[in-house]
Amino acid sequence: MSEARSEASEPNRLIHETSPYLLQHAHNPVDWYPWGPEALERARAEDRPVLLSIGYAACHWCHVMERESFEDPVTAALMNEHFVCIKVDREERPDLDAIYMDAVQAMTGSGGWPMTVFLTSDGRPFYAGTYFPPEDRHGLPAFKRVLGALAETWRERRQDIESQGSRVAQGIGRVAALRESTDPLADDVLRGAFAALSKVFDPEWGGFGGAPKFPQPMTLEFLLRCHLRGYEGALEMVTTTLDRMAGGGVYDHVAGGFHRYSTDGRWHVPHFEKMLYDNAQLLRLYARAWQVSGNEWYRRVATETGEYMLREMRHPSGGFFSSQDADSEGVEGRFYVWSWDEIVDAAAEAVSDPRYVTDSQPDGEATQRAAEAIARFFGAVPEGNWEGANIVWRPFLWDQVDRSVAESGLSRSDFEEAMDRTLQLLLQRREGRVRPATDDKILAGWNGLAISALVEAGRAMGEPHFIEAAVAAAEFVLANLRDGDGRLLRSWREGRPGRPGFVDDQALMASACLTLYETTFDVRFFREARALADDLVRLFRDPEGGGFFQTGSDAEELVVRPKELFDNAVPSGNSVAAEVLQRLAHLTGESERARAGVSALRLVRDLMARAPSATGHALCALDLYLSKVREVAIAGDPASDEEAGRLVRTVHRRFAPNVVLAGGPPGGEGSKEIPLLADRALIDGRAAAYVCEGFVCRLPVTEPEDLAAQLSAS
Repeated sequence: MSEARSEASEPNRLIHETSPYLLQHAHNPVDWYPWGPEALERARAEDRPVLLSIGYAACHWCHVMERESFEDPVTAALMNEHFVCIKVDREERPDLDAIYMDAVQAMTGSGGWPMTVFLTSDGRPFYAGTYFPPEDRHGLPAFKRVLGALAETWRERRQDIESQGSRVAQGIGRVAALRESTDPLADDVLRGAFAALSKVFDPEWGGFGGAPKFPQPMTLEFLLRCHLRGYEGALEMVTTTLDRMAGGGVYDHVAGGFHRYSTDGRWHVPHFEKMLYDNAQLLRLYARAWQVSGNEWYRRVATETGEYMLREMRHPSGGFFSSQDADSEGVEGRFYVWSWDEIVDAAAEAVSDPRYVTDSQPDGEATQRAAEAIARFFGAVPEGNWEGANIVWRPFLWDQVDRSVAESGLSRSDFEEAMDRTLQLLLQRREGRVRPATDDKILAGWNGLAISALVEAGRAMGEPHFIEAAVAAAEFVLANLRDGDGRLLRSWREGRPGRPGFVDDQALMASACLTLYETTFDVRFFREARALADDLVRLFRDPEGGGFFQTGSDAEELVVRPKELFDNAVPSGNSVAAEVLQRLAHLTGESERARAGVSALRLVRDLMARAPSATGHALCALDLYLSKVREVAIAGDPASDEEAGRLVRTVHRRFAPNVVLAGGPPGGEGSKEIPLLADRALIDGRAAAYVCEGFVCRLPVTEPEDLAAQLSAS
């Protein structure tokens, strides 16, 4: 990153942007433009190609390419002489990222960031890649050589470029041109997806396939749903993966929260950036896995992840930041790794502290022996377990705890307490280090993920401050990320709102508001969910091809109007729309919403069984569509009536993804606005639960045990 050198150079146009990623490049000698008509009009007027560079603030290789190329005066001069250079934050413009990532993959067979794409002035891509080094190496051409060759081709063989651009533009428009499948949405799609995942599952280390390994929370949630359906082996795939991830270096044992992914197959060495969307989804997944399995380790990981989000990723006014960088002081992972001596010293202090170890008080050689046993349990070795330093992990989780306890000379309770105290001391010492940068922009869709995760984990685990944080985040987004007409916006930073939101923003915030309503029974959140869903259908639906476009009908015209169908790191707007519109329909009886949502599933019907890792959330939405959905109405006020509260907790304490819930006193606001609540009466003056399917209800019950029995009935 270039902050340290910023005073020596004049700023370029990016200095006026709000994105931390763009601001990182504001003092490059490159004549950067943000995406917009000014840059494209200059390209047309001067007959120049466009050099489009897309990345994000927490991207390690984006920083490397900046240092090597964009800060180099010779390279910058080539870029400025021959190209109009545009820099884009992929998190602010997922539409541009999706369009041009398709182009990169079509032309190179792979993709990633930094993304480097060369365009004609009307946006057609004709050459693309990702990271380019300053000199030829590892089979990659030097960036300066690429620049020179493309400038020459632009001058000498323009027709070739025009033809290539047209072919690629036609190719990247094919996804948006897909139509709904006419084959039925049936259980065989779920079975096929489960079988495909079983074939690539790693039974030793969990996850799917080899290195690098990504957490894939949507895929694992689908497997939890498969477990509820009785699919043999589904829960074992989930628990093996969750155990190994939580024991790996991809989990931050010192401060909580997950890094982006593991560079190896054992979850040991992470790519060190931390993303809001990963931690939100994994918080909810571990909370749900705890509900299913009762494994307290999962509850601890969920709690620590939520606390990390509240401590390090939250704006003082309630919204959640986007990411934390992998690098600090220009070195990847420096903030997170330890020398052997640092871990042993912290462990020795923990062992010798009488406040934390009470059964025995070792000193001298015994203290050293115990401290070294703790360090080894955390996977540390004197020479370092990664590039001369140690990543704290638990490679054997609790498999070898008895051996470690014996080596330490401590009792088991002392050993476990000393381990926890060691981590606390390491966290204190880490606070004195130079912190990685935080991308402090607030994105509507990612906040929707965080809100849903916090409120669901909070109600399941009895952590009311998680729910309070979720309410505050929702209020922040709904108050600050809207324009004067109420249109949801994509981003906000330091008081400056961004451009209109995308389909994932709309769908994820609708889902978050609905989950908040099902937890707090505050009718304003139901109203917000319904209004966001109405705009989702109005602005984004494709009535001809099915599903939803990524950009609204009020957006600028691009080379194609993208339609994001695959669940990547964040669930696609289409799969979230499919889920939330069904959930709303079960509360309101408005079947047209459900049909709009299910049309998105028909677009990927043939892909779900073949590519389940790329359609994890869509498979969850399909499970909802194919299941008996229990519509539960609680007559009574859970906020003031303990009997109503017990009935609500009976629903919340279980992992029941195919249940919708409404509650409130008879005659209250909810009963007037939510059809499922209409005419629900108390029974002999007591709060009552009505369990329905398709608005056809069983006899109401007043006891939690009877409600649990109705929810469990086949």
